[in-house]
Amino acid sequence: MMEWTDRHCRFFHRLMTRHALIYTEMVTTGAVLHGDRERLIGFDPAEHPVALQLGGSDPVALARCARIGADFGYDEINLNVGCPSDRVQEGRFGACLMAEPALVGDCVAAMKAAVAIPVTVKCRIGIDDQDPEQALTAFTAAVTGAGADALIVHARKAWLSGLSPRENRDVPPLDYDIVFRLKAANPRLPIVLNGGVASVEAAREHLTKLDGVMLGRAAYQEPWRLLAVDPLLFGEAAPFASAKEAARALIPYIERELARGARLHSITRHLHGLFHAVSGARAYRRHLATAAVKPGACAEVLAEALLLVVDRPGEVAQTAAA
Repeated sequence: MMEWTDRHCRFFHRLMTRHALIYTEMVTTGAVLHGDRERLIGFDPAEHPVALQLGGSDPVALARCARIGADFGYDEINLNVGCPSDRVQEGRFGACLMAEPALVGDCVAAMKAAVAIPVTVKCRIGIDDQDPEQALTAFTAAVTGAGADALIVHARKAWLSGLSPRENRDVPPLDYDIVFRLKAANPRLPIVLNGGVASVEAAREHLTKLDGVMLGRAAYQEPWRLLAVDPLLFGEAAPFASAKEAARALIPYIERELARGARLHSITRHLHGLFHAVSGARAYRRHLATAAVKPGACAEVLAEALLLVVDRPGEVAQTAAA
């Protein structure tokens, strides 16, 4: 989710669910230690609960970054051992670390020693020619032995040789059963499923066997689905009755961020998939795509775009029943 789930995206997603745990995009240890921390990992208090996702393989650097994240107020620190991009491999972090479970264990232990908040790990079921059953079992043993508080498993292999990062999101087949077996073998370890879960309704089905489900592209590309999270998974009403109401509630935030120097498109680019099968959705997207990028574009652009969308009564109920 790099360059997707930035602070603007997360603030908007929080408007649609009060309870889901939100994750940052992956930030490398080098960026946290040497970059503009406020820009990279700063967040609005309204985002809570929110987890900081780190990329790295040096236990000392990860411990320092975990401490920085805890001091910023994050609710969880997550180590990414699932990203398959070439840049990640060159930096010796992400999915290539599936081949070094002992090192990942050392990283987790160092992070746990540095912070009092939960430290979790996100991984794949294996990489390249690894046997997933053996690789995932050994990896789980290493990180749980180091004190990891939860494991998030993207239920696909990552082929670091032969597939592009984009292909690694779709081509390797999903294997949910291996994650179910992992949970059965580790009943006390919170295990979260990731990969190919396209709806809140599907997530609810998986929650009968697991402790959590992570929505990635489905939540980003079709954010309207998030309105069903609180009603279906937490037994509470959605914060807003419709996607349009949630978008209108974002306008004060946009005005505040523009006053701080943000560009409108950097915020509204996260709203392009907000309406599904709704009359006027195409005109809405076109207006945002053309007007939000203009110099000096203001929050009124979003207000104008929303006027192009036809109201749909009972939107939350329809979404939840889809």
